[in-house]
Amino acid sequence: MSRVRTRPTRDDTRDKLFEAAARVFEEDGIGGASIEAIATAAGFSRGAFYSNFKSKDELIIAMLEDHVEQSIRRNMDILAQHDNLDDFIAALKSMDRSKQDPLGRSPLLHMEMILFVARAEKRRPELAKRLRARRKLIADIVEATLKSNGRNDNLNPPWMASVVLALEDGFRLHRLIDPETTPADSFLRAITDLRRRTGLASH
Repeated sequence: MSRVRTRPTRDDTRDKLFEAAARVFEEDGIGGASIEAIATAAGFSRGAFYSNFKSKDELIIAMLEDHVEQSIRRNMDILAQHDNLDDFIAALKSMDRSKQDPLGRSPLLHMEMILFVARAEKRRPELAKRLRARRKLIADIVEATLKSNGRNDNLNPPWMASVVLALEDGFRLHRLIDPETTPADSFLRAITDLRRRTGLASH
């Protein structure tokens, strides 16, 4: 009987490169990380890297895009099961973050990669696309919450989404700087306070 040889799919290769890049970035810094080091950490050749990405910049953009896509999918799945905002927030709190993508597991790496992309003007449009996708996700959640509560008022979901994301990024940075006085659930606690003050609290 002939042996069937199984080759890794393109998605498998990309996932391994993402994981390897995260490790190399954390050890060597994004600027100091070489393509060869990333490929070696993933167990691939430079050729395998270049068959997936043209450059380190393209890899980083792809990692950010994957992080946003996974975040959107994860949050929409939770929203489909919990349209009540209290239940939705509780589900977010209990979520197993160890199974998330590298940027979801490492807030510091996430912030470093955003800053790396933002420093170059030519890269910013790609970063802006991810930001808009995150805003739309939050706006959709706000709209769904308003409908489930039977509300139809002057609250502006896109603007609320901007406020929520600013809170998330701010608390992520604060926790990195001062974890002793910034609890891990600071962002979700702030969202709970915000919803009460904007009339999004469950009735």
